[in-house]
Amino acid sequence: MEEPRIDALLPAEMAHKAEEIGVKKAQGAALPLFALAILAGAFIALGAVFATTVATGGAALPFGVARLLTGLSFCLGLVLVVVGGAELFTGNNLIAMAWASRRITTGALLRNWAIVYAGNFVGAIGIALLVVFAGHHHLAGGAVGATALKIAVGKLGLGFGQAIALGILCNILVCLAVWLTFSARSTTDRILAVIFPIAAFVAAGFEHSVANMYFIPVALLLEAIDPSFVAAAGVDVSALGWGAFFGKNLLPVTIGNVLGGSLFVAATYWAIFLRPRASQ
Repeated sequence: MEEPRIDALLPAEMAHKAEEIGVKKAQGAALPLFALAILAGAFIALGAVFATTVATGGAALPFGVARLLTGLSFCLGLVLVVVGGAELFTGNNLIAMAWASRRITTGALLRNWAIVYAGNFVGAIGIALLVVFAGHHHLAGGAVGATALKIAVGKLGLGFGQAIALGILCNILVCLAVWLTFSARSTTDRILAVIFPIAAFVAAGFEHSVANMYFIPVALLLEAIDPSFVAAAGVDVSALGWGAFFGKNLLPVTIGNVLGGSLFVAATYWAIFLRPRASQ
């Protein structure tokens, strides 16, 4: 009797697919890679804009419900990345699988991460600038802008070690979301694979480096471009500063993201499915 057909890839097949994708990404030409990374940064920032808007006024809802809605709205960012074929630093931590198999060099791995990280930053900052100049912060009588300021201040209040831990937890979920898309056979499959892990990390308050390239700079740009609004918002922004952004948040969160994606997801699945076995 013929075996039933399985449409979705099995985990072992997903591991080989992830490895091949990692090789292709590491060998990609710099300019297209950078352009696709700018798109990914912009896409994640657009998800962050959506999430900030949805989070405004959330105090009227039960805590968990408000967090869930915020997380679901943020999913827009990774859906755009995955379906649109953009290059996201956190997802590209899975390239470590190809590196562990010695299919790519350390230099090729770091080259991809550096180009994509820089492109993500450009894309996220670009959206932050557009959002501020568009006056998005004036929505709901300025409540949306106040929410953006509170989010940024909260992120800068994290301890260094705490930010690393939150970054690890975040990218475990992000890379698992990307990992699940490797089994997909349709666009619908890919979207559904993304929704729950991404909604979970946002609802739980974990830290994503590329999202933070929007969440904190948008508050910094608001302070620089519309200081009267910030002064009237009633939010203590004394902790805001570019130095604090890079040193107290982006650095530790990036470290955590790399550990979470490369070690806890990529290395684990590599060890299970791709690690060479001694002949019996």
